[in-house]
Amino acid sequence: MLIVAGTIQVDPDSRDAATDALLEMMRETRKEPGNLEYAFTPDLADPGLLRIFEQWESQEALDAHFAAPHMAAFQKAIAGFSIKGMSVEKFEVKSSGPVR
Repeated sequence: MLIVAGTIQVDPDSRDAATDALLEMMRETRKEPGNLEYAFTPDLADPGLLRIFEQWESQEALDAHFAAPHMAAFQKAIAGFSIKGMSVEKFEVKSSGPVR
């Protein structure tokens, strides 16, 4: 399993405008084969910070996601969100289980 996690820092004034594009990306990505979880969430303490969390069954599923038409549309849309920074990393998970 792969985990993709990170942040996007936007101008707080553009966060609400970004919501439609973020929701559309979430809806479409959650339909993709191999996607286990996909979410954008606002940080409660920083109005310009959006968090990204994804789970994928395989690298092949993630690669297909990057080639999906809704990914291209999303990348075009986010160009207008006044992005100030982005940090996203991929983690390979060998096993998982409850915290306790």
